[in-house]
Amino acid sequence: MLFWERFGKEFMGSAKDRILSLFFPPRCPVCDGVVLPGVWLCEPCRKEIKAIREPVCKKCGKPLGDDRAEYCFDCQKRKHLYSQGKAVFVYEGALRNSIYRFKYAGKREYASFYARAAAELCGGWLKSKNVEAIVPVPMFPRKQRLRGYNQAEVFAKALGRELQIPVDCRLVRRVRNTVPQKELNEQERVLNVKNAFQSAANIVKYRQIVLVDDIYTTGSTMDALAEVLLTAGVKEVYYICISIGKGYRQ
Repeated sequence: MLFWERFGKEFMGSAKDRILSLFFPPRCPVCDGVVLPGVWLCEPCRKEIKAIREPVCKKCGKPLGDDRAEYCFDCQKRKHLYSQGKAVFVYEGALRNSIYRFKYAGKREYASFYARAAAELCGGWLKSKNVEAIVPVPMFPRKQRLRGYNQAEVFAKALGRELQIPVDCRLVRRVRNTVPQKELNEQERVLNVKNAFQSAANIVKYRQIVLVDDIYTTGSTMDALAEVLLTAGVKEVYYICISIGKGYRQ
């Protein structure tokens, strides 16, 4: 049973946080409705969101419709540069709206829930890979200034606190202002992020790192970042995303 499904739930934060919640009631990170202090999710959302479960693609982590399959439709036809990836939730329904608010409406507090879920579902896998640093997918500086924050960085820092793994926000930078990947087809996505990233150093001190982002679709962004990091000396590049699509056609 996942932490948000347990009877009684768990209190978030310190005693000070709980007192403040009496004046500023906490909100459900999925629907944004008001919840009682100590409750992670409202009842309907606990039933609606779907955490990723087996069977999943052995490469990208997308849920599969057949437990005899090893790879999703995308990974069967494309070789990725990253070693392996995992995601926490299926990108659909209420979770899709949650990600939108987290990304565009300033709901940075949602990161605590996403990180706790990621730590519970993917923490063991991540530690088995001896990951030395968490690296958020960088935003173009001007775009980040306009938005006020990089949602991947907010999630990365929350995940780092959960797993006690250092977060390095300066290891790579985005040097080209790309258009949103969701607006492009598969081939356009690859071209869109080609040469869009740059390592901050010629030689990177880490051997294993994990990239983090909010949504994984085809992996073009992860591959572009992995190429830069592998060239700089990283041995293994993994990733964790908050959400991911399904790896089979309905």
